Amino acid sequence: MFDIPTLETARLRLTALSARHFDDYAAMLADPTSTRWVGDGEPLDRGHAWRSLAMLLGHWQLRGYGMWALELKDTGEFVGRVGLMNPEGWPGIELGWMLKSESRHHGYATEACTAVLDYAWNQLHAQRVISLVRIGNEASDRLAERLGGEHIEDMDFCGSYNHVFAYYPPYRESRRAYA
Repeated sequence: MFDIPTLETARLRLTALSARHFDDYAAMLADPTSTRWVGDGEPLDRGHAWRSLAMLLGHWQLRGYGMWALELKDTGEFVGRVGLMNPEGWPGIELGWMLKSESRHHGYATEACTAVLDYAWNQLHAQRVISLVRIGNEASDRLAERLGGEHIEDMDFCGSYNHVFAYYPPYRESRRAYA
């Protein structure tokens, strides 16, 4: 079994998703404001939330990276998920995030995604990471830009139109050479 690493930032702990996160995770996925820009845009019931959690854990086993539970370090409160995904048929390693509605606009996504990109460059030695941001999701567009993402194209993917943002390792001399 793959040992999922724990990452820490000034305020956050990125840790393995587990059964102890499930109630909060299921509540987040039942909130239409959380799922609006993900998948088919519809909230998930508890059964589908369980399958989502299991898929995210399985991704670690199959790829050696995946999504973390995002917790506040001082309280252990679950505030969302963040990490890297690359299921079969995906256009590349994707940086993704989802926060509970009450945890948005505190800088948690920026802080956590910065740590995940650092992990991608320094532990996985990724040559490029992307984010697929559904067109119209301006908050996620701004986050991708803050993280250094370059809007490289628009793509119809999984039934929705998305901006594709690409992130490149900071030590690369020519970003475009690795696109």
